[in-house]
Amino acid sequence: MNPHLSFLDGRVLYFGRFLPLHEANSLYRHLRETVPWQQERIRMMGKWVLQPRLTAWYGDPDACYSYSGLLNRPLPWIPVLEELRNRIEAGFSSSFNSVLLNCYRDGRDYMGWHADDERSLGPDPVIASLSLGAERRFFLRLKTSVREKHSNTPYSKDQTELLLGSGSLLLMRGGVQQDYKHALPKALRVNESRINLTFRRIMR
Repeated sequence: MNPHLSFLDGRVLYFGRFLPLHEANSLYRHLRETVPWQQERIRMMGKWVLQPRLTAWYGDPDACYSYSGLLNRPLPWIPVLEELRNRIEAGFSSSFNSVLLNCYRDGRDYMGWHADDERSLGPDPVIASLSLGAERRFFLRLKTSVREKHSNTPYSKDQTELLLGSGSLLLMRGGVQQDYKHALPKALRVNESRINLTFRRIMR
């Protein structure tokens, strides 16, 4: 499968139509209505706050995932998520044992700057991110430590912006989580919801 766009020396690949639009719309409605969405609390700067989105965690029984003081114990795989996992694994020769579902209820829900670099994801995680519903802007930028290391080169200015449409797939690999942070900022003109599925592998 050829990507629509390739960034950062092929470490970030964007597939604009991984799912046909009618299939993406059907999957979006199914997940929006059937997933037991929760608004969890996380620890940020010493305080417990509600995440600015809804989440759900599915995976193999021992694929527990911790971040920002929150321990996610996986719900059992459901057929539609297993089928998606199989399709993504077959397309990219990667193996995933879990998926984090995020529901951004409208443009006020967001994801701040962060990297998926927890130790439980291993030294070089592959993240496959499928988008459904409203189109949203997505950003990647160098971590401060990397920017300072390369302060005298054009590499220090690397920042990438993408529009993630419904049915699209974003693949991040090759040390992206070690070098970059990413974010989904607020978009106050967006009134529709977006569901994002990020397939990953938790190291046991």
